[in-house]
Amino acid sequence: MDFDDKPLQCSDCGETFTFTAGEQEFYRDKGFKNEPKRCPNCRKERKSMRGRDFPVTCEECGKETTVPFKPTGSKPVLCRDCFDTKKQPKTAY
Repeated sequence: MDFDDKPLQCSDCGETFTFTAGEQEFYRDKGFKNEPKRCPNCRKERKSMRGRDFPVTCEECGKETTVPFKPTGSKPVLCRDCFDTKKQPKTAY
C-alpha cells in the first residue's frame, strides 16, 4: 500500500502539519488506528509536560496542592481530600 504525504491541522495550535508517507507506514505497522491530532512541536511540548505537577489552590477548601495536569480555568480544581469526598457515592435511605 502506497501512502502520500497528507496535510493535517493540529488540534492544539491550529497550524497545518504534514503527516508524511513514512509516518503513515509507521502508524500502520504499529497498529495505530487514528492519525496524529497534534503537530510535532505540540506533541513534543505535551510529552515534556508528563510527570510534572502544577501548583494550585483547591476551589473547595483553599488548600495549596499540586495536580498532574495544567489547569485551564474552565473547571474547578480540587485537592485530593475534597475530590475524594465529592467522588464518594451517595447512600440511599
